[in-house]
Amino acid sequence: MNNRVADVARLREELARNPKDRVAWHNLAAALGDLGHASAAEDAARHALALGIKAPETHLVLARALQSQRRLDDAERAYDAAILLRPAYVDAQRDLAQLVWMRTGEAPAAMRRLDQAIRAAPRQAALHLVRSLVLEFAGDRAAALAAAEAGLARAGSDGALLQQAARLAAETGDTARALAHAQRSVDLAPDVFAARSTFCEVLLACGRVDQAAPLATALCAAQPLNQYALALQATVWRLQGDMRYTQWYDYGALVSAQTLDVPPGFTRLDVFLDELTAELDSLHSFRSHPLQQSVRGGSQLHLQRAELERPLIGALLRVLIATVHAYLAQVGAGTDPVRSRNTGKAIFTGAWSVRLRSGGFHTDHVHPHGWLSSACYIALPPAIGEGAGTGADERDETRQRAGWLRLGRPSFATVPALRADHHVKPQPGQLVLFPAYMWHGVEPFTSEVPRLSVAFDVIPG
Repeated sequence: MNNRVADVARLREELARNPKDRVAWHNLAAALGDLGHASAAEDAARHALALGIKAPETHLVLARALQSQRRLDDAERAYDAAILLRPAYVDAQRDLAQLVWMRTGEAPAAMRRLDQAIRAAPRQAALHLVRSLVLEFAGDRAAALAAAEAGLARAGSDGALLQQAARLAAETGDTARALAHAQRSVDLAPDVFAARSTFCEVLLACGRVDQAAPLATALCAAQPLNQYALALQATVWRLQGDMRYTQWYDYGALVSAQTLDVPPGFTRLDVFLDELTAELDSLHSFRSHPLQQSVRGGSQLHLQRAELERPLIGALLRVLIATVHAYLAQVGAGTDPVRSRNTGKAIFTGAWSVRLRSGGFHTDHVHPHGWLSSACYIALPPAIGEGAGTGADERDETRQRAGWLRLGRPSFATVPALRADHHVKPQPGQLVLFPAYMWHGVEPFTSEVPRLSVAFDVIPG
C-alpha cells in the first residue's frame, strides 16, 4: 500500500511536467483505484481516455471505479467497452459476470458475454474457469464441474481448472475423480501452493490422512503465515487426535465475544446501532452474493475509503480497533500462530459488511492472508436459535443454532466427517474475534428480518 502512495506522488509529478501523457494518466488511475480513491481514479481514467488511449485496461480501471461508487449501469457499460476491445479479457469478463450476478442473481445473464467469448476463444482456460465459478456460486455444482471439465477438454491441462474440478468433484462425493484431477494439477506444478493445498484437501476427503499429513506440514513450512496452510495442518491434527489441535483451536483463550463500548457522541449502544443499520442498509445495493466469497443468500459490501470516511462507520471502526487492542493485551505472548506474532498493535487490512436474508448463511472458510478475523453484529433477526439441541443430530443442532457463528468445521469433506466444535450466539453490538486460521461459517436461519454484520481482518502492527 505504501508503494502505491509513492506511485501516486511520482505519477502526479510526471503529469505536472507532461499533462498529455495518457499512459501516466492510466497508471495514476490504477494506483488511485488500488488505494480506494474511486472518484479520483475515475477522473484519471477519463483523462487517459480523452487523450486517446486505446487500452482495454483503462476501461477496466474506470469500470471498477464506477462500481465502487455504486454507479452500476455506468460500470457495466465500461466493462462492456473493455470487452469490446478484447473479448477474451479475463479480468473484465470475470468482473462483469460477477457484477451482473450480484445485481440479478441470474446465472444466464451473468454469463451472456462470457459465453460469447468462449465460443470465439474456446482454448482460453481462464474463461472456462470464470464460467465454472459463476455456476458454482449460483448453486449448481454439477454444472460447475461440467464447465471446468469442458474447459480442460478444450484448453488442455490448466492448473486452476484442474484444482476447480478436483474441489467440485470432492464436494459431489466423487473422490476418485477428484484425486485424478488433483494429482494432474500437482504433477503439472509441483511447487505451486494452490495445487499442493488442493491435493491435501482431496487426500483428506479420501480419508488418506497419513498421506496428507506431511503435505500439510510442508505447506506450513513453505508459507508459515498463510492461514489456509495453518488450517490444513490443524485439520490433520484433529483427524489424528493430536493435542496440538486443541492448542491452536483453544476456543476458551483465543475466541473473544465482547459487547462494544458506546461510541463518543452517543448515550446508548442501541441508538448507535439503529443509526448504523440505516446507514449500511442504504449502501447495500446488490441482490446476490459475490463470487469466491463465503456469503450465500445475501449481499456483501466492501467498505472502501469513501465508506470508511462516513461518520458512523468511522466511529464503529475506532471502537473496533480499541476492542482488538484490548483482546491482544488479554491473550498475551506464546508459541501459537496468534500469540507468537502479538505486538499488542493491529492494522486493518480490509473491512466489509454482510446482509443475509432469510435462508442465508456463510460457508466454512478461513482468511488466508489475515491474522485475526472477526464478526460484529449490527442488527439481528428476532428468531436467532436458542441452542437447546442435544448435539446428537447435526440437523437438529443447526436448527437450534440458526444464525449462529460456527467454528471448526472444514470447508471440504473429510473421512471421518468433522463437525463444528464451537458455536457463538450473536448479540447486537457484539464483536467476536478469533484467529484467521480457524474454520468458521454461519448457520442458516429463517426470518423476514435480515442479519446485518460488519467484519474485518487485521495483521500485527
